[in-house]
Amino acid sequence: MQKLSILVVALTLTACGEPPTESGESATVRTSSDRLAAVLAAQPADVKSRYQYRHPQGTFDFFGITPGMTVVEILPGGGWYSRILLPYLGRDGNLIGADYAFDMYPKFGFYDDEYLAAKKSWISDWTAEAESWRDRDSAAVSAFVLGSMPNELAGTADAVLFIRAMHNLNRFENDGRYLTTALNDAYRALKPGGIVGVVQHQSSNQMPDGWADGSNGYLKESLVVARLEAAGFEFLSGSGINANDNDQPTAEDFVWRLPPSLNGSDNDPDLRSAMQAIGESNRMTLKFRKPE
Repeated sequence: MQKLSILVVALTLTACGEPPTESGESATVRTSSDRLAAVLAAQPADVKSRYQYRHPQGTFDFFGITPGMTVVEILPGGGWYSRILLPYLGRDGNLIGADYAFDMYPKFGFYDDEYLAAKKSWISDWTAEAESWRDRDSAAVSAFVLGSMPNELAGTADAVLFIRAMHNLNRFENDGRYLTTALNDAYRALKPGGIVGVVQHQSSNQMPDGWADGSNGYLKESLVVARLEAAGFEFLSGSGINANDNDQPTAEDFVWRLPPSLNGSDNDPDLRSAMQAIGESNRMTLKFRKPE
């Protein structure tokens, strides 16, 4: 169904006056940005409802993600971004999921034994699920766990994406060097000149450093830039595309009070409405490069 929807968008653009190529694809749809727009237009309504907060078109355009790339997605989870990237990267592309190290999960303190046991087969489980999201025109999929990156992936990636994935790595940095390890894997995976794209819940500089260490979901931009530069990356630029000035947390707040989690307001309709009015979190969007 998604493939059919993308085709409908392409045909519509062709009908609006763009001359078709020999393959029947319009010159407009051939451009990366319009290809991404077609993929986004084909997503289901529940995915589209998040565009107002996650801005996938502008975010991927800003990072310079284009069809045919090899992209490593850190903490792909249920695949919100993966399902967009797979058809967008196309049959010449590769999407590689990378999960947190298995020994990091018990440190959260709230995962049960069944969940932790299931993590041991995450690579095969996630890859099999991702296969169900793709068709013959989608990117190939594979996966690894941070800290155990296969040697054959070294120097193959065009981009590594940390989308709301860095706070927990920093949260447990002093108890396992998880952020250091993740950044080392990213550096090793990337080709010279490859891009790291970061979208991360952003704390203001006025908040205490202890509060903004990732345990509440938020990090300071200065910390993120310093950590990536220390790992050898060059900071290129930032974008305000995912900023949300309505998100003004206090030292008693955590990011999961906001949509889509809405933790803590199950029995308080007024509080829940207030959190929904804020929307998803204020986020920094930063672009880095591995030196050539």
